[in-house]
Amino acid sequence: MAERLTPLQLMTKLVSFPTVSRDTNIPLIDWVADYLDSHGIESHRYIDPDQPKHALFAHVGPSVEGALVLSGHTDVVPVDGQPWDSDPFTVTKKDGRYYGRGTCDMKGFDALAIWALVEAHHAGVSRPLQIALSFDEEIGCTGAPPMIEAMQDVLPKGAAVIVGEPSNMQTVTGHKGGVGFDTHVVGFEVHSSLLHTGVNAIMAGAKLIEWANEQNSISMAAKPSELAAMFDPPFTTCHVGMIKGGTAHNITAKDCHFAMDFRVVPGEDKNAWGTAYLKKVREVEAAMQEVVKDTRIEVSPRFDVPGLKPEEDGAAETFVRQITGDNASHKVSYGTEAGQFQDAGYSAVICGPGDIAQAHQPNEFIEIDQFEAGQDFMRKLVARLTS
Repeated sequence: MAERLTPLQLMTKLVSFPTVSRDTNIPLIDWVADYLDSHGIESHRYIDPDQPKHALFAHVGPSVEGALVLSGHTDVVPVDGQPWDSDPFTVTKKDGRYYGRGTCDMKGFDALAIWALVEAHHAGVSRPLQIALSFDEEIGCTGAPPMIEAMQDVLPKGAAVIVGEPSNMQTVTGHKGGVGFDTHVVGFEVHSSLLHTGVNAIMAGAKLIEWANEQNSISMAAKPSELAAMFDPPFTTCHVGMIKGGTAHNITAKDCHFAMDFRVVPGEDKNAWGTAYLKKVREVEAAMQEVVKDTRIEVSPRFDVPGLKPEEDGAAETFVRQITGDNASHKVSYGTEAGQFQDAGYSAVICGPGDIAQAHQPNEFIEIDQFEAGQDFMRKLVARLTS
C-alpha cells in the first residue's frame, strides 16, 4: 500500500519546489499527480498553451454533482533580495513556527487539501470532495479561470468552494475586487540639458503615479459606505509597486514601464476606475505629443479579479461555520480565486491557516498551532463528508 504522507511531509515536499510565478510549476504538479495516483486517485490537468504551467484538479467519492471543493494556488512570490535566515525552499521548524516560502501563502493549505483528499478517498466519503490547484494567482489570479472552465468538462460540478488563503481559520465571506494595467510610456530621448525639446517617459509616468496618490488621498478622506467600512482599508486603493526605465542620468528617458493596480471595495465599479485611469493617461499623452508627436502611452489589461460577494445562506459559508463555530463577520482586502469560482456558479468562502501579514515576507512562516488547526479542520471536514 502506498505511504500516506502527513500534512507536514506534504508541505515540506511542496515547499521544496521553487514555483515562483515567473517559473514553471510542472515538477510540483507532476509530483502531486504521481502521489495521488499511488493512492488510486485520478487527477486531471489544465495545460497552459502559452507557458510551461499546469493546473491540477481531482475528485474522490461518488461520481455525482455537489462536491465540496478545496482550492489553492501553487505559485509563490520571489525571494530575490529578501534577507532570509534559512533556505526559503526548505521547511525549517523554529520557535513554534514552520518557516519557508509558501508555508503561509499557501502551500500549507495545499498540503492539507491533498492530505484531506487522500483521507476522504480511503474513508469512502458519501459526499464527493475535489481539489483544484491553480497557478499564477500571485500575478493576478490569471490561472484560475481557465482551470475552472476545464473542470466543468471533466468533473461532476461541485457546489461549494473553500479557498484556503490565510485567514487564521476565520470564515471570510467577502473580499475586494481588483483590476490592473501594464503601462508603457514611450518618450523621446534628448540630452538632459535640452529636456524641453524631448519627452522624459519617467517624468510623464510620474504624473500618472501622482494621480494615483491624489486618488488615494481623496478616498481616504471620504466617508466610507456601510459595505466599504467592513474592509481595511475602507476604500479603493491605487498602487504602483515596480517601475523601470531610462538609459542614463543625462538623457531624457525614452521608456518607462510600470503597472497600475486597483483594489476596489464592493459597491464601486472596478471598470469605472479603469476608465478614470485611461482618461488621465490620454491627458498626459496629449501633453507629451504637443512636444513630440510620435510619443505615446500604451496601456494593456494585466488582470481583472472579481470581488467575493457575501452570500445569503451560502452553502460554503454554512459548511465552514458548522466546523469552525465562527459566526463573526470577516472581510479581507486581498484578492483570491473565490470570486472567480463564485462567478462560475459555485458558492464560495475563504478559510485557511496562517496570517496574511506573513505572506510575501522574508522568513515567511506559519504558526504550528495554525497548521495543526488546519489539519483538525480537514479531519472534521472528511468526517462530515463521510457521515
